[in-house]
Amino acid sequence: MNPLTDPSPLSPLGKATEYRCHYAPELLFPIPREIKRREIGIDPAALPFVGEDLWNAYEISWLDPRGKPLVALGCFHIPAASPRLIESKSLKLYLNSFNQTPFEALEKVRETLVRDLSAAAGALVTVELTALADRPLPTLGYPEGELLDRLEVDCQEYHPAPHLLQADPARVVEETLYSHLLKSNCLVTGQPDWGMVVIRYRGPALDRAGLLRYIVSFRNHNEFHEQCVERIYTDLMARCHPDALAVHARYTRRGGLDINPFRSSGHFPAPGNVREVRQ
Repeated sequence: MNPLTDPSPLSPLGKATEYRCHYAPELLFPIPREIKRREIGIDPAALPFVGEDLWNAYEISWLDPRGKPLVALGCFHIPAASPRLIESKSLKLYLNSFNQTPFEALEKVRETLVRDLSAAAGALVTVELTALADRPLPTLGYPEGELLDRLEVDCQEYHPAPHLLQADPARVVEETLYSHLLKSNCLVTGQPDWGMVVIRYRGPALDRAGLLRYIVSFRNHNEFHEQCVERIYTDLMARCHPDALAVHARYTRRGGLDINPFRSSGHFPAPGNVREVRQ
C-alpha cells in the first residue's frame, strides 16, 4: 500500500479529524521517505546530501500540576537521513493532544516530544522549547545573496521543468541566489504551500532566468515541502553539475507549523533559524 495515495484508515490525511486534547502519541503519522526519493532517482541507502527538516511550532500548550495552562514555542530538527518524515496535520493534532494534559515541568514536555518524534521519524529528533513567559523574540531577515524575482522573464510551465536549468561551464562562481516565488501544493489536499527557496552553490554559473522559470514551474506541483526541496537539489545536480550545492526553503506556516527543509552536499552548513518575512 502506498501511504501517500492510499492511506490507512488510521491516517489523518485528507480527512476531517476530531480534536483530541489529551496526550495521544498514536496521532503521529509517519511517511516513508523512500517512496518519493526513488521516484526522483535517489537511492535511500546512499543519499547524495546531508541536511535536516527544521520545524517551528507556534501552538504548544499543556497544563501544570495545578491545572494552569502554559504555552511555549517549539523548534524540531528532523535529520534528512531519517527513514520517515512526519505528516504535518498529524503533528498538529498530536501537539493539540497536549492541551489538557498535565506535565510536571517544561523539560518533561520536551522529553516527551523527543521520544515520540524520534520514534515516528526513526532517528533522533532534537527539540528546543521556549516558554512564552521568557519573552522570546523572532529573528527575521533575508538571505545574504541575490534576489531573482526582479528578472523580467516569460513563464509558461507550471509543473517541474528541469530542462529549464542551464549552467555555463566556462564561468565558475560561488554565489547565493534566492526567490520568494516558490509555490507548490500539498500532495494530499491540493492546498497551496508558499515559500522562499535559497540556492547556494559553487561551480558552473547558473543561468538565472532559467533558474527562476524552473522555480516558478513548481506552481501547480503536488508534493510535500521536503520532497520539493530534494527534487530541486537533485535536478540542479543532474543538470548543472555544481561542485558544491545547498538548497534551503522556508515555507509559510499552516496549522501553527512551518517547515524549513535544508539539503546540502556537505560543503555548506545549515543556515540559522532566521524567519522569512511571511513566517
